[in-house]
Amino acid sequence: MKTTLKYLAGIAGPSGYGSKTTAEQVTQVCSVSFTSQLTAIITGATSGIGAETARVLAKRGVRLVIPARDLKKAAILKEAIKKQSPWADIILLEIDLSSFASIQRFCAQFLSLGLPLHILINNAGKFSQKLEFSEDKFELSFATNYLGHFLLTEMLLDKMVETAEQTGIEGRIVNVSSVVHNWVKRDKFCFSQMLNPKNYNGTRAYAQSKLANILHAKELSRQLKVNNICLSFSFFTRGVEVAD
Repeated sequence: MKTTLKYLAGIAGPSGYGSKTTAEQVTQVCSVSFTSQLTAIITGATSGIGAETARVLAKRGVRLVIPARDLKKAAILKEAIKKQSPWADIILLEIDLSSFASIQRFCAQFLSLGLPLHILINNAGKFSQKLEFSEDKFELSFATNYLGHFLLTEMLLDKMVETAEQTGIEGRIVNVSSVVHNWVKRDKFCFSQMLNPKNYNGTRAYAQSKLANILHAKELSRQLKVNNICLSFSFFTRGVEVAD
């Protein structure tokens, strides 16, 4: 409850930032000569937090790769960013984060470009009030919010490690979670309960998927530290937002 209240009040955490901190404020200390060397992938960039993150990173000179389920929406975003930052380098590629095959195609396309990868922001989110399944037969919120981002991260991890080793610039992976992960109780953290339409609760399914995002970040961060890899994995929480 305290965490939720701090979020709602915009109280800054240990990093010095809070829920009211803007992307402009976070990046204003960055040198364009540095950020222009960077390449970032942002999922869920066609709206909300993802779109604002994309706008500001492009403004700072970061090359953007935007995976999107709806390429028309992505093209509208690209046009809007280019109006403000004509120099922006933005690449649009199709992805459906609920589909393993689509994620694999995206990663193959990206890797074929021969670009470095410094930043991966796993921001896209799915919320559904009714029980739905992905083409791979997983509950849709879990498939999109957690499994899709897990696979995406695994398939791009070697490229990020390679980039960090070659450039000396520490890479960063960010999982965007939600304050509603606090609503999941230890004795209720059970994904199989979500498979019965009679027991399905969309908010609980979303909350569990967001808790899984945090656990993923913590475990991979531990593994990277143990192996002394120049790559950091973090997460931050927000309210409930759906972005594709």
